[in-house]
Amino acid sequence: MLIPKKVKHRKWQKGRSRNRALDTRGTELSYGNFGLKALESAWITSAQIEAARKAITGQLQKEGRFWIRIFPDKPVTKRPPEVTMGGGKGSVDHYVFPVRPGRILFEIDINKKELAKKALTLAGHKLPVKTKIVMRNI
Repeated sequence: MLIPKKVKHRKWQKGRSRNRALDTRGTELSYGNFGLKALESAWITSAQIEAARKAITGQLQKEGRFWIRIFPDKPVTKRPPEVTMGGGKGSVDHYVFPVRPGRILFEIDINKKELAKKALTLAGHKLPVKTKIVMRNI
């Protein structure tokens, strides 16, 4: 699973999700011919990214190239069960990437259109956001 090697601040504040705000960075295809674009905002965990990666690599079978365009670097804390209020913030439980609409999540460079669409569709089912498959205009 993806986790940062080193973080400047171990615990972050939660922040606010701007559901309607479109992402300004990472919205165009940079490496491949096909990409998976997010249509909603959510937190994507490192386990969900790993599940989508396995789905894509299982379909591609050493054909083409594949890029993950997101990295979970936001720590999410969690308190143990049945602990009373007070006592400070909980320890870091997992890492997430806050996705906003328009962000490219994965890219594939392959010549077979049907295989790329099948792989990206399977990956989209593993994620908590609605997604769309985008192609490079050649």
